[in-house]
Amino acid sequence: MTSTSTVEEYAAGAVRLPIGLFLLDERAEVCEITDSPAVDGNGDVWLIVPVYNEAPVIRSVVSAAKLTFPNIVCVDDGSKDGSADEILAAGVRLVRHPVNLGQGAAIQTGVEYARSQPGAEYFVTFDADGQHQVDDVVAMLERLRTEPLDMVIGTRFADDRSKSVPIIKRMALRTIVFLSPRTRRLGLTDAHNGLRVFNRKVANELDLIMNGMSHASEFVALIDSRKWRVSEQPVTILYTEYSMAKGQSLLNGVNILADGLLHGRMRR
Repeated sequence: MTSTSTVEEYAAGAVRLPIGLFLLDERAEVCEITDSPAVDGNGDVWLIVPVYNEAPVIRSVVSAAKLTFPNIVCVDDGSKDGSADEILAAGVRLVRHPVNLGQGAAIQTGVEYARSQPGAEYFVTFDADGQHQVDDVVAMLERLRTEPLDMVIGTRFADDRSKSVPIIKRMALRTIVFLSPRTRRLGLTDAHNGLRVFNRKVANELDLIMNGMSHASEFVALIDSRKWRVSEQPVTILYTEYSMAKGQSLLNGVNILADGLLHGRMRR
């Protein structure tokens, strides 16, 4: 395994509990590795990858992304399957939660770590299971660099690509948009898409307190309340046998719908 040193630089209280309280008695563990060579044009970009039991795929996912984006921090959210070892073998930054706190907490932890790094200006939330495509990130970053935007969110519903979305999930996501005045007002068609690219302003102001899938609805609330300039970008989501087995079930679609409806209005 890649040799590492544990760096106690991650302040207690950086990780939120689902009820919105700080986790005071534990620290996220930060494992540092040797920095990768800078890739022209992307040294100011950080990929934030929440990870929970993704040992079969996480090394290949981040190794491929690292060819374009050398700055990657994976947040191991209490995995029990050796994901941390696979992350270290890929040669990227690792932050570990001692227990599973949920995807919202993992994203918040990753953003707080990434924004503390010298030269960090752009931030990407990127799935660990291989569904997101690096080419889409490149296109979204180009828009963020050249257009008056604070955030670009991927969408599966801009063209025929929506046909690849599992039917239950597609119905749940469209129902959330239909029932959410805020989402419609912002012109968002796929607010639960986990592929997001945002600038330093958003990273500095981001303060997620909801975990699970409800953090996606909280992102929408923050976009609205903090007047972040947002646009969508058509993206390709790769639904593999692995990702389908992990997270595209009927229950997953129902959970997305419930979170969107129950928690989407909590933060105004």
